[in-house]
Amino acid sequence: MTARAAEDPRLAALVAESRDFYARRAPGRGPNGPVELERARSASTPPPVSHPAPAVEVLDGVPVRIHVPAARATGVLLELRGGGFFLGSAAASDVRNRELVDALGVAVVSVDHRLAPEDPWPAAPDDCETVARWLVRNAADRFGTERFLLTGFSAGSTLAVVTMVRLRDRGFDHIGGAVLQFGTYDLSGSTPAGRLIADEYFLDAYAGSLADRTHPDFSPVFADLRGLPSVLLVVGADDVLLEDNLAMAERFSAAGVDVDLRVYPASPHGFTGHPTSMARAALADVEDWLQDRLEPTADPFR
Repeated sequence: MTARAAEDPRLAALVAESRDFYARRAPGRGPNGPVELERARSASTPPPVSHPAPAVEVLDGVPVRIHVPAARATGVLLELRGGGFFLGSAAASDVRNRELVDALGVAVVSVDHRLAPEDPWPAAPDDCETVARWLVRNAADRFGTERFLLTGFSAGSTLAVVTMVRLRDRGFDHIGGAVLQFGTYDLSGSTPAGRLIADEYFLDAYAGSLADRTHPDFSPVFADLRGLPSVLLVVGADDVLLEDNLAMAERFSAAGVDVDLRVYPASPHGFTGHPTSMARAALADVEDWLQDRLEPTADPFR
């Protein structure tokens, strides 16, 4: 396992700015019940618009947003968004996904999976797997490339791991790697890391009637991770999910997966979506990591 510590001198110069930004910003928290969830949904505003706008399509029954480069794509990114499994839409990722298209020459397919609690587990991972399998079958014809990577943000990182495990179990080995930004990997609250968020409402909303929350398709920290492609784990040193991400990195490493762990100082959950120099440094690292795996000679399991 490759680990980049919070003491990275490249990032030390950015700490003061980051601390100042978060000192002036009220800490966020998710809805703590159905009433607050409905209120949060009603209060949401339209996300920024990307230029050009993505194509909005339905692939095997699942709505997606597709961003494409002007030239032939260097690869396809399957983007799985955040939102705690119960908030938001794929449109929230449009601007960032367009940046990835322009920087890397990739096509980006973003999944608008179903939301809990109306559609609890396994609805969201089913939708993500459906789109992933569509890409395995059709990416070459649609985008001119079979190079296929995943990227996830918060809950989307949880779904990305589950999607990789599902594809491996079904005999697909097409994924060239995955970027996992501050995911939640123990949703059962049974590990020390998981107990830190065990009272969060999103867990109940997503679980629905699931009796055993250690089910590896629900809490991927308990999954068999052998044979998965390389992963980049990005997390802030001030994230409540830091310990969960450290535990997941160890699980990947123990399973023989090539894992690159990056811990960014003075950064809370979701920090790469904030306007700080630390976020820009992390996003640049993500692009560099993806670029390495888009090279023609890239080995997804290195």
